[in-house]
Amino acid sequence: MIPLSDENPTLRTPIMTWLILGAMFAVWFVVQGGGLPGSDIQLATSVCNLGMVPGELTHRARIGEGFWIIPGTLACAVDNDRINILTPFISMFLHGGWGHILGNALFFWVFGNNIEDSMGPVRFLAFYIICGLIAAATHVLTQPSSPIPTVGASGAISGVLGAYLVLYPKVRVNMLFIFIIFFKVFRIPAWIVLIYWFGLQLLSAYATPLNPDVSSGVAVWAHIGGFLAGVLLIKLFENPRLVSERNALREQRYFAQAGA
Repeated sequence: MIPLSDENPTLRTPIMTWLILGAMFAVWFVVQGGGLPGSDIQLATSVCNLGMVPGELTHRARIGEGFWIIPGTLACAVDNDRINILTPFISMFLHGGWGHILGNALFFWVFGNNIEDSMGPVRFLAFYIICGLIAAATHVLTQPSSPIPTVGASGAISGVLGAYLVLYPKVRVNMLFIFIIFFKVFRIPAWIVLIYWFGLQLLSAYATPLNPDVSSGVAVWAHIGGFLAGVLLIKLFENPRLVSERNALREQRYFAQAGA
């Protein structure tokens, strides 16, 4: 199921949401080659050099240890470069392919603009980064010796999803359901969508040690850590006045539509 939109009106233009999305796509095109023909080496090199490698941060992976990222052409190797300490932040703006970045961008747009509108742009930026760093730390704690680089904004975006669950659990989300050739949009309460998503992450985290192919290389523990961070931190970052104004506007529109 794919989120298309929600029925949660915003009070202000989500400037920070746009800026974060712009930064993600700027890095994707400028640093990673934008998935264009012939950019495979550039993409793989950016992941190897700038992705977060747990074993490099904990020094529990042997220097020189690595794996083929492009079989027979390019290998990622554990190193001790100074930039490694910054990779938990840098990796939040890197992605592994078009499907990766578009999926993250869609979830971020549907849910992120509402969370920004509930706390203001500066608080939202701080909240987003903190959730992303907690997600990265969770991944490092669960895979401390891993020599495999991790990239993507999904840990930080998971924090946004956790915040949405706390603030707007009853808001309807328009979800596109695809089954072979069957397409239909359903209006589903956010709490069902988000708990279902979180349940999938828990299931993958549990099943991965039993079958490494289950997670398909996705850092599910980063998703879990980011989501829980969002749930726990949102009340520290929300602006109660903005949340009240948003709830009043949503109810006003609902009754206006019901009476039409």
